[in-house]
Amino acid sequence: MSVNVRDVAALAAVSVGTVSNVMNHPDKVSPITVARVQDAIKSLGFVRNDAARQLRAGHSTSLGLVVLDAANPFFAELARGAENRAMEEGFTVLVGNSDEKPEREALYLDLFEEQRVHGVLIAPFGDAIPRLEQLKARGTPAVLVDRGVDHPGFSSVSVDDEAGGYLAAEHLLSIGRRRLAFVGGSMQLRQVVDRLAGAQRAVAEVAGASLEVIETDSLTVRAGREAGDDIRNRAAADRPDAIFAANDLLAMGLLQALMKNATVSVPGDIALIGYDDIAFAEAAVVPLSSIRQPSELIGYTAVQLLLREAEDGADFVHEQVLFQPELIVRESTGGRAS
Repeated sequence: MSVNVRDVAALAAVSVGTVSNVMNHPDKVSPITVARVQDAIKSLGFVRNDAARQLRAGHSTSLGLVVLDAANPFFAELARGAENRAMEEGFTVLVGNSDEKPEREALYLDLFEEQRVHGVLIAPFGDAIPRLEQLKARGTPAVLVDRGVDHPGFSSVSVDDEAGGYLAAEHLLSIGRRRLAFVGGSMQLRQVVDRLAGAQRAVAEVAGASLEVIETDSLTVRAGREAGDDIRNRAAADRPDAIFAANDLLAMGLLQALMKNATVSVPGDIALIGYDDIAFAEAAVVPLSSIRQPSELIGYTAVQLLLREAEDGADFVHEQVLFQPELIVRESTGGRAS
């Protein structure tokens, strides 16, 4: 038999309204009454029906976050920043992993709307704006994370990925490398395309430099190992002398494959730089140079914008927050471990 609020009120000898205040506004109730109601809740094993409360309120105290790859530490840190800011305001964050699949992304957006979340943060795969416009029209604001947006109706928090790609390639060129390769994909991801564009711009500024593009099907360690195997198996003269990986997971896989059987020396034969500066980058067998993003700050700032939009409604002025990346030099490009 399920226990309801009336049962708690009867055991505590208070009104149903007092039980509601204890759960939602305990500051309005005397400490003695709060303790009595809490004892009754514990004794009966009562669990509040939050779904019913959400229906009455029209929304929940939860925010939805859709990330591209929950296994990527970058998104774990972004989620931590979002959660920290949300909890400061009494909200929680529900995380969905699209796994770079549009159908999974759509599934989570549908689910979050059904749950009447207070708002949605999303690192989109492809063009999610039409679906986000539907959410917004029905009262659920959304903020894009890890990707900018050219749309006046939405805010975004991201890093200048083209500048990051330029920094990475410019660094490789500054240490004398000329046969560069860019490893990354899918090219449906705006972040990958922008990082490549930045690298191409840097290479175009140096006479005699070239950039080979090696597209992968994902941004994982496995995809990096596969690309690294192909590069390692080439004749030495056909290998690049430097690689810019679109993220650190790819760079980790590349490093594992290149150094297999001591075939290729990093950075002696091939200098290697990644992107994101996840914790594993510094801990790699050859510490990885990387382009650092302020991952926690991205999530934290996105929640700030989302809560402000939810509160201000039509009066909210949307913002495009663009952080600048930072070059971190370690042993994989000839620097010292930091």
